[in-house]
Amino acid sequence: MPAPPYVVPDGPAVEIDGLVMRYGEKVAVDGLSFTVERGTITSVLGPNGAGKTTTLEVCEGFRRPQSGSVRVLGLDPTRQRRELLPRIGVMLQSGGAWSGVRAVEMLRHIASLHADPLPIDLLVDRLGLDQCGRTPYRRLSGGQQQRLGLAMAIVGRPELVFVDEPTAGMDPAVRRTTWALLEELKADGVTIVLTTHHMDEAERLSDLVHVIDHGRLVASGTPFELTRARDQATIRLVVTEPFPQGAPDKLRVALGDSTEVTEINEQSLLITGPADGSTLAKVSAWCEEHDVLPESLTLGQRTLEDVFLQVTGREFEA
Repeated sequence: MPAPPYVVPDGPAVEIDGLVMRYGEKVAVDGLSFTVERGTITSVLGPNGAGKTTTLEVCEGFRRPQSGSVRVLGLDPTRQRRELLPRIGVMLQSGGAWSGVRAVEMLRHIASLHADPLPIDLLVDRLGLDQCGRTPYRRLSGGQQQRLGLAMAIVGRPELVFVDEPTAGMDPAVRRTTWALLEELKADGVTIVLTTHHMDEAERLSDLVHVIDHGRLVASGTPFELTRARDQATIRLVVTEPFPQGAPDKLRVALGDSTEVTEINEQSLLITGPADGSTLAKVSAWCEEHDVLPESLTLGQRTLEDVFLQVTGREFEA
């Protein structure tokens, strides 16, 4: 992609400090603080209802903080929204285009609103929109709508772009093309804030990952720091019948303080401990002692999905 016509300044692209947001009695965001460094791809992950959408809506200027502060590119996103909007791009998970408009017509309209847009033909070619350019938006597949949404978000050469589920509904080849495009944008100095339900996507693209649960930051670091820095491995234990009552707690006691046990559901556990064979042997012995029949017992290095399960205690639901 062509380099943006600006010099990347110092300081974080996004600064969130003690953000609190409520909907009636429900606390959606509970004293949240984190930063997004400029020129990086930063993933903001969390279960449904964790508060990440509300947080990003505040960053995009759609909501005003009820408590705490948010700065985006050094600006207040609500009070200085007119100054901020030309410098950011927002890709919604769905919507953003008129129902009957043709794909390339919509992209050309968005480009016309910017002083120095990217070449339309370049985006159409890179994102495979030439095959559906004359198709009305409502008739596009989910993956085609996502590609158009991404093109609309970046056509104005933003300094910062928020992308929500950028590869949802895409086939593997287009998905990898989209990844390459996001990496090129980063190389050109663009900051990207990514939300996704694909853990492999976040692990592949992210310089930094923030995991939010119940409106609070529960984990933060590079993918390497979160998955491998502590020399830990994971065991996924899946059994043929539901565990006996209290079984996970008994397994925690048997394995000792150096090992964590997370209950995924009534027939599967995620066990995190030292990266050696002793933990696997202890789990096998425990199963035999408690008449638990394993369906599968898999040992491997931690993935970002394992970390997500461990810190939230919940599976990542699409």
